[in-house]
Amino acid sequence: MLDRQLLAILREVDRLGSVTAAAARLNLSQSALSHTVRKFEERQGVAVWTKKGRGLRFTQAGAHLLALAQRVLPQIEHAERVLADFASGRRGALRVGMECHPCQKWLMRRTALYLARWPDVDLEVRTAFRFDGIAALLEDEIDLLITPDPVESHEVLFTPVFDYELILVVHEAHPLAARGVAQPRDLLDEELITVPVGLERLDVYTRFLLPAHCRPRRHRTAETVDLMLQLAAAGRGVTVLPDWLVREEGADLPLRTVRLGPDGIGKSIHLGVRRGEEAVDYIAGFLALARETGR
Repeated sequence: MLDRQLLAILREVDRLGSVTAAAARLNLSQSALSHTVRKFEERQGVAVWTKKGRGLRFTQAGAHLLALAQRVLPQIEHAERVLADFASGRRGALRVGMECHPCQKWLMRRTALYLARWPDVDLEVRTAFRFDGIAALLEDEIDLLITPDPVESHEVLFTPVFDYELILVVHEAHPLAARGVAQPRDLLDEELITVPVGLERLDVYTRFLLPAHCRPRRHRTAETVDLMLQLAAAGRGVTVLPDWLVREEGADLPLRTVRLGPDGIGKSIHLGVRRGEEAVDYIAGFLALARETGR
């Protein structure tokens, strides 16, 4: 028989790297934690971990149980929070996950209106997942995903919210500032500033540079849109951002925008929910609000 406490122990040992830290997190004595694990191992006839130097290594059985814990515990914990909300008169919680930095700017402009319309729904915003956003949605870590890169799935319904274009942002005195359109080779001698994600998730690479076998002289990352714009405004490099975001955040800076290729790089923000849950009233309310307000 599986015990929830055992699954919680395995998850915390994996997260924190030691039995001592896991026991402290779970408000258990180290001996009580060890007893729970030992009792399970004796009953099932398997070991869940073995000693490895000063640490622990999960056995095959332990790794299987850990994967189960990581999948099941978030669902149980969320269900408990929802039940607690119902018991206290609240309707529930909408957990929103984001897969792009500009998505947060877009979301914040709608938060106050949503909270006003749905006063009995708690709103949580998450930007970090154990997996990618789709997996987080399917594993019940989040209820709604904001992403510019929807993936076809039978289990997830994506709704486009608004269209935009990715544009090159340069200092107003930059040689490209007078050009209406940039070609991939124009970035060969540039320092390109992007958000800190893998190249496979950067459209400026996958849809512009790499198909032309071009790379910038240097690639660096910045954690925030504000810093990306400030660096470009100081002539420290060029960056690529959504057109609407540059208009809103960079209006007072000495910047110019240039189209990436003659056809540009078009994108759309999509909202993803688990199929069947788009009719849940407070999720449907968020989708309706997003369609109303667009940008």
